[in-house]
Amino acid sequence: MTMELEEVKTKRQAVEFVQMSLRLYEREKNWIRPLDSDIEAVFDPALNKNFEHGECTRWILRKNGTVIGRVAAFINRKDLHKENEQPTGGMGFFECINDQQAANLLMDAALDWLKARGMEAMDGPVNFGDRDKWWGLLIQGFELEPNYLCNYNFPYYKQLFESYGFKEYFQQFTFRRNILDPLHPRIMAKAEKVAADPDYRFEHMRLKQYKKYVKDIVTIYNKAWTNHEGVGAISESQVTAIIKKVKSVIDEKIIWFGYYKEEPVAFYINLPEVNQIFKHVNGKLDLVGKLRFLWHTWRKTNRKMQGLVFGVVPEHQRKGLDGAIIAAFSEMVQKKYRRYDTLEINGIGDFNPKMIVVMKQVGGEICKIHATYRYLFDRNQRFERMKAIK
Repeated sequence: MTMELEEVKTKRQAVEFVQMSLRLYEREKNWIRPLDSDIEAVFDPALNKNFEHGECTRWILRKNGTVIGRVAAFINRKDLHKENEQPTGGMGFFECINDQQAANLLMDAALDWLKARGMEAMDGPVNFGDRDKWWGLLIQGFELEPNYLCNYNFPYYKQLFESYGFKEYFQQFTFRRNILDPLHPRIMAKAEKVAADPDYRFEHMRLKQYKKYVKDIVTIYNKAWTNHEGVGAISESQVTAIIKKVKSVIDEKIIWFGYYKEEPVAFYINLPEVNQIFKHVNGKLDLVGKLRFLWHTWRKTNRKMQGLVFGVVPEHQRKGLDGAIIAAFSEMVQKKYRRYDTLEINGIGDFNPKMIVVMKQVGGEICKIHATYRYLFDRNQRFERMKAIK
């Protein structure tokens, strides 16, 4: 029987889109089922602000009545030309059995939809939203459980993408370190250098004063990160909303700030890695799921933390502040507060050599690699990888 492609239009099809992965990964012990609500939110205009300047659609693929694949395609008009020589759309949320014909049908659907809207290239698998969520194809680290909002897939997906004609645009590394491993001597040297200046000091977050830290985060982030191409400024309301959303899992002692003459100049933000809790709720945050979440949070069954963001304002870079704040954090988690065993930091691009050096100095080793692929519609056009940050 031939395969049948269906564009998702009904509630039933939307449910099938989400649940298709359950059968696919039912025997994969390292896969953690994403929250249904997190997937559904991507495709809900009321919850995903990217619909304000973009559009998306999705398909499921059936064979003999059974869904054997899915994919989504999207356009974000704000980012069509960022880092691109040609208008570029995205495809993502791809799942498929190990069948090249099936994969080609799904990818063709995304390509044709993007072409009809004036696109000249397609990136995938990517998110209809921020790059720190659902971004990239897992090509190394299949033996490890995925972190929250990170893609996990079978090794054969790489062959499906590359046989179709996708080429690797960039890689994103996940670094992992054992908390109790010693810091690199260079980190300690930086910490000692900064310690000689009494105008610098470090402290961890205190939730009772979270409004102060909201202001500090905005100040540091907007100075340290908005000079990177494609990174926009954030507001106090955005940070406040994020903190309220994750307040139930925030651990004050693993969120650190650096100050110079009481002005905020650096932060190092970590959270407990919540997929280690969500794996017990089977994709549902209903009443039972919430009770399980609260139980495992209270029991502190999670022994892994996730590094979210690190930043030093430009005027204090190259002064050793990166090493000093890492050393302050390590003093806490290695001696005073031995709550976690491992740390993983996602999304370090191969185009960011400076951050890779910092990660290696922290003591981390690459444990997972996600590849972002690009497909140029003009097959004679010269392909170039993403340019490195200088």
